Amino acid sequence: MDVSIYRLRHQDILTLCVMSLVSLGIIMVQSASMRVTGNVGWGWSADGTRQAMFAAIALVAFFALGRVDYANLLIGTQTRYRNLFYWGLAIAAGACLVVLLPHIGIEKNGARRWLSLGICQVQPSELGKWAVVLFLAWWLTARPLDLTKFKNFVLTLVPICLVCLLIVIQDFGTAALIGLCAFAMLLVGRVKLWHLLVVLPPVLMAGFWFVYHKEYRWRRMTAFLDPYANPREGYHIIQSLLSFATGGVTGKGLGNGIQKLGYLPEDTTDFIFSVICEELGLFGALLTAALYLGILFVAWQVVRQKRDSFGRMLAFGVAAMICLQAMINMAVATVSVPTKGLSLPLISAGGSGLVITCSALGLLYSVCRFQHTDAELLRKSKSKPPATKGFPVIQSVPTSVTDNIWREWTTG
Repeated sequence: MDVSIYRLRHQDILTLCVMSLVSLGIIMVQSASMRVTGNVGWGWSADGTRQAMFAAIALVAFFALGRVDYANLLIGTQTRYRNLFYWGLAIAAGACLVVLLPHIGIEKNGARRWLSLGICQVQPSELGKWAVVLFLAWWLTARPLDLTKFKNFVLTLVPICLVCLLIVIQDFGTAALIGLCAFAMLLVGRVKLWHLLVVLPPVLMAGFWFVYHKEYRWRRMTAFLDPYANPREGYHIIQSLLSFATGGVTGKGLGNGIQKLGYLPEDTTDFIFSVICEELGLFGALLTAALYLGILFVAWQVVRQKRDSFGRMLAFGVAAMICLQAMINMAVATVSVPTKGLSLPLISAGGSGLVITCSALGLLYSVCRFQHTDAELLRKSKSKPPATKGFPVIQSVPTSVTDNIWREWTTG
């Protein structure tokens, strides 16, 4: 009997991980938003209801984009001003600039990071994250410039640094995340190692400057070194540690956590992993980590087996961004790194961020579902876009997709 029909495909594993994380997010946001009231019956909180609604929209976006061939991103290559990846960076950078303007950007907790879209709010930094991933996935495989030359490598960094500089003004954590993901993609994209080593010290010095010259960021650093020396500054850290200490192996049980009752700040967003550990214990923490590792496993299998360079780099970039963010969030909750305002992907409360993240994972689903060769993508990139009215059709400009950098990497 052929048992191959019972084997899960890569897109099936990805779907299980995404749906499990989104479902866990709904449950934990609902639990973390519960408060002490006189009502002993069950009732959905406003945060839980909102999370469930956006989760449904996010899953629709995930499956919808997963059904679309990712090779369509490369349609048309003749006109640079119609390039999808250039336009994505330009729109993201513009949104990151607009949000800094008074009376336009919405300020919360002393940071201006949100733009109002009427029915919801969006963080331009979320657009910046994925614009950088898409741009590098195309740039490092299309090779429109000879990246063996240092000046061309610097030109590659210019748009990435611009996006990071606009974001770091109000959100150091997201800017650092984009920088880490970009570094990983450049490393895997086979740029010269000495190029990366040359630019690394200035980047680290700039990061230190942005921390040192923002008083609240520097206070977070000193509080991380010894939170009990100044309990006021180390309050987040202390309360998060208490969540882990009281959770134990099996946890207190879903909904039975104490820290969420006004003790643990940002319990539905930045520190929701602490709530998971308190209520579901070590088992819940390991399960959450395993689901993110499942996404990373799928991307790794795609990188090993996929035949086209663009699909491989896109899969790597999407998985790297999500798993790095999850790792940093967990490290903050476990007091392994200083406090940063990064949410836990697919789990933390959020509307537009959840939808955008699921859309990016939909591209990974598409890469799993469709298979191409570099030659096919080269022909696809040279095809003419369909005629449209209004805005011009966005195109891209790969010139040497057949340059299989992944084969060079694996063969040494």
